[in-house]
Amino acid sequence: MIAATAAILLAMGRIPICDCGYVLLWTPADDLAGSSQHIADWYTLSHIIHGFIFYWVLWLVFRRKSVCERALGAIFIEAAWEVAENSPWIIDRYREATIAVGYTGDSVLNSVFDIVWMLTGFIFAWRMPVWVTVLTAIFFELLALWVIKDNLTLNVLMLVYPVEAIRVWQGG
Repeated sequence: MIAATAAILLAMGRIPICDCGYVLLWTPADDLAGSSQHIADWYTLSHIIHGFIFYWVLWLVFRRKSVCERALGAIFIEAAWEVAENSPWIIDRYREATIAVGYTGDSVLNSVFDIVWMLTGFIFAWRMPVWVTVLTAIFFELLALWVIKDNLTLNVLMLVYPVEAIRVWQGG
């Protein structure tokens, strides 16, 4: 599924790696052009939280399925999101509704690793007590909010129902 996602993204015209021509393990907060182009960035925390959420939802809905079957379901959901997130409609929506005015979408490398990071979160949620996973999610949300003034919660809110006051605050 991950290879198929990469092939679909390439067919959609997504760039394989950053236009800069090199690959970084981590993109710092001040490298806005490199965000969503390398292996990990501050939005990686959101993808790990996706894994937490997918683990719990799929556990609730498909308790009789094995954890491996549920993990495949999570990969499918995240892969579908990566394709949708890199469609012109969602890219344009991010530009108009959030502070990501210059957002051009993810590189294929970043999308593939977003799926891997989600799977990491899924496995974490499977192996850790619920309270540890919840505290980790809260910590990740607060850390991203503090460093980049954005996180999964605000990202979803601003994508679905933009709030001008939040956009102004995020813009500094």
